[in-house]
Amino acid sequence: MYTRRKIRLGVVISDKMQKTVVVTVETHKRHALYNKTMRRTTRYKAHDEQEIAKVGDTVRIIESRPISREKRWRVVEIVSRREVAELDPREIDAAMIGSDRLHTEGHTAAAPVVSAEAPAAKKAPAVAKAEAPVVEEAPAAEETIAEAAPAEPESEPETIAEQQEEQTEE
Repeated sequence: MYTRRKIRLGVVISDKMQKTVVVTVETHKRHALYNKTMRRTTRYKAHDEQEIAKVGDTVRIIESRPISREKRWRVVEIVSRREVAELDPREIDAAMIGSDRLHTEGHTAAAPVVSAEAPAAKKAPAVAKAEAPVVEEAPAAEETIAEAAPAEPESEPETIAEQQEEQTEE
C-alpha cells in the first residue's frame, strides 16, 4: 500500500513520558556555497502506544495526524535494541569515597557498612584536632589582648591638633 506519509529512522533519547518517546533523527546536507557536509539533528515526539521503545533503541517513525500539541509522529517498529548504561547513584557515591564497586556479587550486604564507616572515621580525627588548638590558643589570645589594651590609649592622640602634629612630625 502506497502512502504519502514521511518515514524517518532515529534513536530514542527519552522515554519518560507516558506513551511518548523523543526520537532524534540525524540528516546530512551539503552546503550550497562551501560544499561541506553539515549534520543536522531534529527531535521528534512520537506516540508509542504499548510503551515498548526504550532509551538507545533505533526506531522507525511515521508521520500521522496530530495526536497532541507536539506529537505528529507514531512509532512503527523497533529496528534494533541497544542497552544504555545508566549509573546508579550508589555507584557514584562509591567512586567518591574511593571504595570498590558496591554492586558486585557478594558485596551487596556490605555496601551500607562501607559507606557508613568511611564518613564516621573521617569526622572523628577532625573533631579531636579542632578541640586541641582551641584550648591552647585561648590563653594566648587573652594575653595579647590584655597587653595591647593599655598601649592603645597612650599611642592615640586625644585631640585633632595633636593628630595633625603627629602627622607633620612623621
